[in-house]
Amino acid sequence: MEMDTNFSSVYLSCGKGYETIMSDREIISTFKYVSRMKSEFMLSEITDYLKEETSVRQVYKTLKPFFFDLGVDVVTLQNDYRIVRATPLKKMELTGDEIKKSDFFFKSTAVSRKMERLVEQYIEKKTSKNWDDEIVMEKIRRAIRSQKADYWKEGSSRKISYEKGYSTLGYLAYQFPVYFIQFQYLLHDLAKEGLLKNRMKILDVGTGPGTIPLAIIDFYNRLDDRKANIHTIELFDENIEAYNFLVPQYADIKSNVTIEETIRADVSKLDIEKLPDNIDLMVFSNVLNEMKDLSMEQKADIVKNMAEKLSPDGNIIIIEPADKVNSTEMRALTIMLKRMGIKIYSPCSFIWSGECTLETCWSFERKKDIEPTRLMLKLAECSEPYRYVNTDIKYSYAILRKDKLSKQSLIVSDRTKFAPMSKIDMHNTKRINVVASLMSGDLGDEKYKLYRICDGTSKKAVYAVLPAHNLTEDNEIITKAEYGSILKLYNVLVKYNEANDSYNLIIGKGTDIIPNI
Repeated sequence: MEMDTNFSSVYLSCGKGYETIMSDREIISTFKYVSRMKSEFMLSEITDYLKEETSVRQVYKTLKPFFFDLGVDVVTLQNDYRIVRATPLKKMELTGDEIKKSDFFFKSTAVSRKMERLVEQYIEKKTSKNWDDEIVMEKIRRAIRSQKADYWKEGSSRKISYEKGYSTLGYLAYQFPVYFIQFQYLLHDLAKEGLLKNRMKILDVGTGPGTIPLAIIDFYNRLDDRKANIHTIELFDENIEAYNFLVPQYADIKSNVTIEETIRADVSKLDIEKLPDNIDLMVFSNVLNEMKDLSMEQKADIVKNMAEKLSPDGNIIIIEPADKVNSTEMRALTIMLKRMGIKIYSPCSFIWSGECTLETCWSFERKKDIEPTRLMLKLAECSEPYRYVNTDIKYSYAILRKDKLSKQSLIVSDRTKFAPMSKIDMHNTKRINVVASLMSGDLGDEKYKLYRICDGTSKKAVYAVLPAHNLTEDNEIITKAEYGSILKLYNVLVKYNEANDSYNLIIGKGTDIIPNI
């Protein structure tokens, strides 16, 4: 339970005087001593050891920012707090019951009724009208149309802002439900891959109205005895107001998730010393693409600088929309970060240990559509209902780390068997063997299944094409493989696609596809 925090600098930065600092240090030192001696105790016991008379409330206020790092859980009672030593830090391993609960959730992929009702209540709080009042509905429709129009603008004219109340309400109605479910898919994958711990310190950068914290709370409500401590950064007051209404109520007293006060700051100007140390998961969800005033290099610098606060085995996850512009920009950003020393865990694999030189890599994950919320359906009661129903889950993402761990790794022992994609132009109209990562779901139609593949050396986009009449037991694995998995493709025909300046690898009946297990 040792903690190397420089308390003097922390409190001086908060404007506390010397005597107050010493008093706080005494409280912290005493707490650390008692917590080493006892696995469970009442916080009021601390006051018996202090030189000066101090209330339990004051002791709690001083210790609250450090409980998580000190490895204790706190149970709030009427006039006191029960302190319980937490279980030792270890990798999260999902139980059978937890997996069943998650499988059931992803079959329905619906926002919980409690979450829906909280959003509706917030609309009523902000507008002083019933959430489904037609005047309110029309103003939200107008906000959604405006946001969608701004999103597709280019260059300096593209300005996405949440400075007005209805901008936040429009986001909650249209984008929020998809992002809320979407991040839970990613959390579940992180848990399955052993990247989460039984106690997690998480930072959400550009939290908005709290989409990521709310998704984390929802996910953790299906887990037993797992803890998460969430820190957030947000600039806009309207978003912070929505956050303060939604998140604390969704994280009720029984929740496994504790929420810290949001840091109000412009991410591009943030003093990283304001951030906690040893962050286990740092999230940039649909935020970097909105910083249109910054260059790619400036965005990379922001991520790299904030990575200094990451724990040695922590993860950074960057999520962006699946459209071509934002998806390709995100891939370019992650390659830049790789050159700066932040390694890519997934979905990219660098099979030949080379450097990716592909200028435009459009790659994204797709999941089952969500169920529309009651608010969406109400907004759709108009002449153009399609404008207000958003249920597609398609996103581009990258998980990055400071160590060399990767999700999929393969050393090609016999390089004469496989052709690197950097030299695919030498094999046009020939049959070759390749080893590559699956970088998309099926992009084709009923006649042709089409998959984006990459080995980390591509100079032009490469696709695996499976005509329906060529489907066999030996090649159907590509139709079932997970996004980012490595496949060995034997006996594929190379064909240059002049119209798209790309290469197709035609999968025939004689093609064998073997997963890298």
